[in-house]
Amino acid sequence: MNNGSVDKIVLYDGVCGLCNGAVKFIIARDKDAVFKFAALQSDAAVSLLAAHQLPPSDLDTVVLIEGNAAYAKSDAALRVAKKLNGLWPLLYAFIIVPKPLRDAVYNFIAANRYQWFGKYDQCMMPTPEMKRRILA
Repeated sequence: MNNGSVDKIVLYDGVCGLCNGAVKFIIARDKDAVFKFAALQSDAAVSLLAAHQLPPSDLDTVVLIEGNAAYAKSDAALRVAKKLNGLWPLLYAFIIVPKPLRDAVYNFIAANRYQWFGKYDQCMMPTPEMKRRILA
């Protein structure tokens, strides 16, 4: 990827309004195009999840694939924030909060995301700018 760095791929629920908004948010703040994306429902994501021994049926989490490592839930979200432009990397300070507590908050939001942010019938259609960063 860029500057010889390891590919960073964000796997997200492609029919979730919050998740699609998060992808757009990340792209807008990822000026160096560090991240690529794949909907959890895509063949690319299923293959990546299998390679990291993660269940392809768990659509309640965001997963960050970074080289040979996979991070889920709050770990993934915080690691993504750490790479964004602006003040967003400051959120990584929350990594000191115990993982069970961080993931409890994450799970609460994930359990309510469709009700609060909506659910699409199909994965979003990427804009031309987004297409080069979305894996199928």
